[in-house]
Amino acid sequence: MCGICGEIRWDGEPADVGAVSKMTCAMTSRGPDGQGLVAHGRVAFGHRRLSIIDLSSRGSQPMVDSDLALTLVFNGCIYNYQELRKELQGAGYRFFSTADSEVVLKAFHKWGPRCVDRFKGMFAFAIVDQDTGVVTLARDRLGIKPLYLAETPGRLRFASNVRALLNAGDVDTQLDRYALHHYMSFHAVVPAPRTIYRGVRKLPPATIRVIEPDGKQTDTVYWRPEFCRDPARASWSVRDWESALMDSLRAAVARRMVADVPVGVLLSGGIDSSVVVALLAEQGQHGLATFSIGFDSAGGESGDEYFYSDLIAKTFDTDHHKIHIDSSRLVPAVPKTIAAMSEPMVSHDCVAFYLLSEEVSKSVKVVQSGQGADEILAGYGWYPPLANVAREQTTDAYAKVFFDRSHSDVLEIFSPEYNLDVDASFEFAAAHHAAPGADTAVDAALRLDTQVMLVDDPVKRVDTMTMAWGLEARVPFLDHEFVELAATCPPDLKLASNGKGVLKDASRAVLPAEVIDRTKGYFPVPGIRHLHGELLDMVRDALTNDAARSRGLYRPETVDALLAAPNKTRTTLDGNTLWQLGVLEMWLQSMAG
Repeated sequence: MCGICGEIRWDGEPADVGAVSKMTCAMTSRGPDGQGLVAHGRVAFGHRRLSIIDLSSRGSQPMVDSDLALTLVFNGCIYNYQELRKELQGAGYRFFSTADSEVVLKAFHKWGPRCVDRFKGMFAFAIVDQDTGVVTLARDRLGIKPLYLAETPGRLRFASNVRALLNAGDVDTQLDRYALHHYMSFHAVVPAPRTIYRGVRKLPPATIRVIEPDGKQTDTVYWRPEFCRDPARASWSVRDWESALMDSLRAAVARRMVADVPVGVLLSGGIDSSVVVALLAEQGQHGLATFSIGFDSAGGESGDEYFYSDLIAKTFDTDHHKIHIDSSRLVPAVPKTIAAMSEPMVSHDCVAFYLLSEEVSKSVKVVQSGQGADEILAGYGWYPPLANVAREQTTDAYAKVFFDRSHSDVLEIFSPEYNLDVDASFEFAAAHHAAPGADTAVDAALRLDTQVMLVDDPVKRVDTMTMAWGLEARVPFLDHEFVELAATCPPDLKLASNGKGVLKDASRAVLPAEVIDRTKGYFPVPGIRHLHGELLDMVRDALTNDAARSRGLYRPETVDALLAAPNKTRTTLDGNTLWQLGVLEMWLQSMAG
């Protein structure tokens, strides 16, 4: 896990090493264990290292293989790198390190850009062929690892976060009106390639981009999960599905223990993280370090789920760390959390993940997390209403249960110059839902959520907040083989038992019933869900200060009404509208600072 960056030029000028150095320095938290920079004329790469596999200097990056004339910067982890290494050695390749990054480099030489088909893991990388000058960028199937881009005539820069690109300078920071619409309507999700800034884009997940020396760029999408029934599994019983999914998850959890440092688990007490702990215990992991977090109660809402996490820790005899954050730490962490974001994220559990990661990073460098199960196995409340919806009516029904607000309501929030004449979010969802495949409305919604919402909400949230403290998070529910299998599972099995039914029933052999049958929980941070006191003052200042007035993003009457009743106006999924506006403005001011 690391931070990568670089500059590629096709205007006849050498790469700006100073700009690449600035980008590298801006990502210290992603890679606190070392840094490197290599320039090859028109191409320069920078790297910040978090040492997880091969802790020696031989695993440092940028990694240059003079014999193969290739230079690599890589962020992530290839869990099957040892198997690939053996295969490559059998083909005659000699290795100078034991790092998975060198396996990526050799695999690229052997199989070309489609080497990604062989990788089981999370990754974003850039490779330059020194002989041809061709640069290849790639991102993993589920977009677990980020890759942001800033292109100007004759030049492309890339980095693991937006702040690095901004630090290098010369970025168009005008606001993208389509991205603003998505942020305010599509549950704060801004689908790739857009970001809030016009001059910053992101490489979509499961995408390979080849950049020729003259600047010509070609994209290849190398993976799409099929949300259709597989004829080969037509005869499967419910028990067959439970067994297959659990076996696949076992393999995913085992893969993610590959490291030269200890691996812990973020244990919320919900079924997702609990089953990860159970499967690790089943595989012989004793004394596993587990971590849970809690906050002070507020607004009549509990701030922890210790009962369940304690139960799992006791059941599986883990080395459990219970981290309680009192209110005095919560508010000061908000601006730091927002400053760590590459894109504005409204979920109140961002602060929880930020503070949890700060504490966990003191004990371990790598953790497994239960993120992604709800999107893969229909655990959220917006899926059941789609069960009996006609396939062609998917978007109408989906928008009613998932979108934060309608297009007309968005128009009432932004000042006229930031608004669009079209309902960009609805049109995007409709186009995605209308694509071939996905047998039912639930399948179509799950496909959209897996390929888009999951990537640019919970996955981005976990990567951003853990890497703010040099902590690597691994997500077994997003193992691509598990996702492929789950995508073909009949929706009614997923929707059973109020969501994730097939996982709940499969887990009964390994988990206490109290955890499986509990009411679904969320990462509770009641001090943010209910705006008052210092936090409300912070939001009010951000929305009314000189920077906000100068930008003029929101209609003043809308802001005034929300500030007059800060906890009254809620989104479709019960988010705080004032908080949503405040986060965007605070993020913009943080990026400008």
